[in-house]
Amino acid sequence: MRKVGAAVAAVASAGGMVFAATPATAADYPTSKFRIEVGESYYIGTVTWYNRSVGVNGAFKASGCRRIYAEARAGSRWLGWQSSSTWCNESGPAPLTVSADIDGGATKVYVWMTTEDPKKGLEYFTCFRTLSACAGPSVGTPPDN
Repeated sequence: MRKVGAAVAAVASAGGMVFAATPATAADYPTSKFRIEVGESYYIGTVTWYNRSVGVNGAFKASGCRRIYAEARAGSRWLGWQSSSTWCNESGPAPLTVSADIDGGATKVYVWMTTEDPKKGLEYFTCFRTLSACAGPSVGTPPDN
């Protein structure tokens, strides 16, 4: 009786391993590229469209004082935003993660740069999940910001 129980447990264990899902990696999600350049300042990177969030990763260089932002939307519905701190005459990686906690996630993301004054928008891109592309650059801040 013990041998039968052990055999059933072994088969169930092996079967579970066969059907175990492989975790998704960033390479499994659609991406969109953007390139904000204002004078010597820039934010160049990629938007990664996850199921319930959006990752914005790029190289940021602030000549003078600059700040970067990302805002997620599903159609016209606002989902969330995140910004860097104000950077002055420095550079480095600048990852932003924006929550998009609805079924299907975000469909559009705005990425933009301002001076140290968040109302003084310099340049922005509008990125679209369905196209895996970004449109821009446009001058100023995104609509409704």
